Amino acid sequence: MSEPHIDALSINTLRFLAVDAVEKARSGHPGMPMGAAPMAYALWTRLLRFDPQAPRWPDRDRFVLSAGHGSMLLYGLLHLAGFGLTLEDLKSFRQWGSKTPGHPEFGETPGVETTTGPLGQGISAAVGMAIAERHLAARYNRPGFEVVDHWTYVIAGDGDLMEGVSAEAASLAGHLGLGRLVVLYDDNRITIEGGTDLTFSEDVEARFRAYGWQTLTVEDGNDPDAVEAALRQARAEPDRPSLIRVRTHIGYGSPGKQDSADAHGAPLGPDEVRRTKERLGWPAEPEFHVPDRAREPFRRAAERGRAERERWEALMARYREQHPDLAAEFERRMAGELPDGWDQAVPTFDPDAKGVATRGAGGKVLNALAARVPELMGGSADLGPSTKTLLNGEDDFSRHTPAGRNLRFGVREHAMAAVLNGMANHGGFRPFGSTFFVFSDYLRPSLRLAALMKLPVIHVFTHDSIFVGEDGPTHQPVEHLASLRAMPNLVVLRPADANETAEAWRVALERTGGPTALVLTRQNVPVLDRGALAPASGLRRGGYVLREASAGPEGVRMILVATGSEVHLALQAADRLEADGVPTRVVSLPSWELFEEQDPAYRDEVLPSAVPARVAVEAGSPFGWDRYAGPAGAVVAIDRFGASAPAGVLAERFGFTVDNVVSTARRVLERAG
Repeated sequence: MSEPHIDALSINTLRFLAVDAVEKARSGHPGMPMGAAPMAYALWTRLLRFDPQAPRWPDRDRFVLSAGHGSMLLYGLLHLAGFGLTLEDLKSFRQWGSKTPGHPEFGETPGVETTTGPLGQGISAAVGMAIAERHLAARYNRPGFEVVDHWTYVIAGDGDLMEGVSAEAASLAGHLGLGRLVVLYDDNRITIEGGTDLTFSEDVEARFRAYGWQTLTVEDGNDPDAVEAALRQARAEPDRPSLIRVRTHIGYGSPGKQDSADAHGAPLGPDEVRRTKERLGWPAEPEFHVPDRAREPFRRAAERGRAERERWEALMARYREQHPDLAAEFERRMAGELPDGWDQAVPTFDPDAKGVATRGAGGKVLNALAARVPELMGGSADLGPSTKTLLNGEDDFSRHTPAGRNLRFGVREHAMAAVLNGMANHGGFRPFGSTFFVFSDYLRPSLRLAALMKLPVIHVFTHDSIFVGEDGPTHQPVEHLASLRAMPNLVVLRPADANETAEAWRVALERTGGPTALVLTRQNVPVLDRGALAPASGLRRGGYVLREASAGPEGVRMILVATGSEVHLALQAADRLEADGVPTRVVSLPSWELFEEQDPAYRDEVLPSAVPARVAVEAGSPFGWDRYAGPAGAVVAIDRFGASAPAGVLAERFGFTVDNVVSTARRVLERAG
């Protein structure tokens, strides 16, 4: 415990840095930082282990502000703790190019562990961080060498706990017994529309106890000593995550806006700022006032953190001597580097007319990679046998077997993706998750955050088209390819056969600038005879000439472009057109994103502007295909929902037949003259 006067001084500094920054920006959320400052202060100055001089130190504690709209609370903490955020940075809150964007953004500001703002995402990612810590500790710690030994802390609000994703993640965390996860629940009882009693009357603590959490209560959120005591009690429970409900007051100290929705998402206004400062004994001028003594508790915490880091580095030096192989692997993983020879065991698949589903091929490739890449860890949303993503010979990750690499997420797609984000944020993992492609809708907000943060998360989406068949339109993706292709930083890969699938996995593991979606078939597709065609490595460029026209590059009259299972349809249609005297090129275009990264000369070589007669074929929405079909071309696609019927019937009804592709190509040729 520290001197009460210093506590109050530091807490009010945090409050008014937020108030002044929001006022200067003329937008933002002052109320949450004003109410939650005492709990954040208690955590940061008394328990949280951090070193501003080494913000990515592997064994630091992780802090997640899940209520990301209160970002100025986090920026104030980072400023006072010495993370390199200057007062000028705080004054440029919410401005172009600043280190203090409206919501915390991973990679933009030192000390920000994950991007938050969409409510529920932060607490859910924190579950992934806690899983990461537990797994790494089980794999690398040895007697006398606790090289992985840290905590994950969260501040979450009412809105976080209303969101379904947090319920999914909290249920999983309780089931797994993640005892090093502690959530401070900012119970201020206000949302944008008014009091939480409008919509949220549940017993939150009872719900979390039912999930398997320890629950604690601090009735006076302005008492940092009580918060500290609760935090220490939470840390004493090794087998359950902890939720600490802290009763706070939004806009604390504001005479006209405390405990009001008016304090949530708008500046207090000049008059109310003046009155609030008077009430809390704070000087009206200057703005962004930071008394030097207010920094002292944070300086001491940073000094303790530096000493802890130095002790850890000394421990690591001894660990390298005693356990050199483990140390080398751990440090390589935390550096985000793949092991030497990581892809040497990736299988190649012999030509096979009967073929194999790309989901099946993907499972074989995944297991070959997992044997050499220990950081590959993940699972499915209760669909492992269908998505073929179980790691053979590996235990499940559980409270009893934390070294296991198979993650059983249950039917929790949204939390699965958020947990994967947290594992990637933590470092040391190349996490993957899987579900049916149609259920990518259930996890899209978390996938979007992975793209925003440029996290190397891998999503395996199987059952990729209407050819799911009898399960019907609820399980048949139509608009999903177009939707995911619209997302920045996400690479979508829809391979045509088993060997393209192997290349797709290579690309996914090599990528570090964002997530990758592997879109795979349920049904068998032929394994192509690459002796007569281009090698599958062409996938790495996004699109390539799979088979050239009989007349050679100069004699091409028609180009058929396709992805995934429809590549085989395009090859059959090309045979028919060639037999009719139409020199036809077939292009496999498994990734629009990778293709667009190629130089213009290569793209024109594959899809020459001199050949306007093109037909694109894909069992999905036609949206966007005009860029490759061109103004004179056509698209064989599906612009309605599917139906429940065998796959062959659906192909016939929706026009995915050789006859329809050929007749479409002939119409294009007629128009082209």
